[in-house]
Amino acid sequence: MSADPIKDRSEIEPIASAPPSVPKKLDLQTQREQSLVLARAAVAVAADNRGQDIVLLDLTQQTSLFDFFVIVTGTSRRQLGAICIEVDRVLKTQFGERKLSMTGQEDGRWTILDYGNIVVHVFDEETRQFYDLESLWGDAKQIDVTDIINQSAARMAPR
Repeated sequence: MSADPIKDRSEIEPIASAPPSVPKKLDLQTQREQSLVLARAAVAVAADNRGQDIVLLDLTQQTSLFDFFVIVTGTSRRQLGAICIEVDRVLKTQFGERKLSMTGQEDGRWTILDYGNIVVHVFDEETRQFYDLESLWGDAKQIDVTDIINQSAARMAPR
């Protein structure tokens, strides 16, 4: 999908970054805000690629390892792969974020895209039910993303 999945860029514009040779140190609040921007962008991409049951978990009170999980279900290996490729493309080209690692793509049942502060989990339905990350991280706050999903649905609706 080559179209820009995010129409209203006003609330998710990336924070200006320092040149790569001089890393910019962000305070904790700014880092979390930037992480939320990236997570919401990943949600938008997943929705634009017809991902299902998209959940955004705020883990800032549970762990210091990462800030947010994006969890999404796909209906086929091809769709899972497309969601992963497109999330990575958007986060890299529009926000300058590079993934630290990607695991599970070969199997096609659960792919993890690790960007440090956010982690994107793309599951097939059976594997998502089995691992049940929402229950495992049950004390995490779930962030409402219906606005993002509705915007995506409106963009895809026939005109």
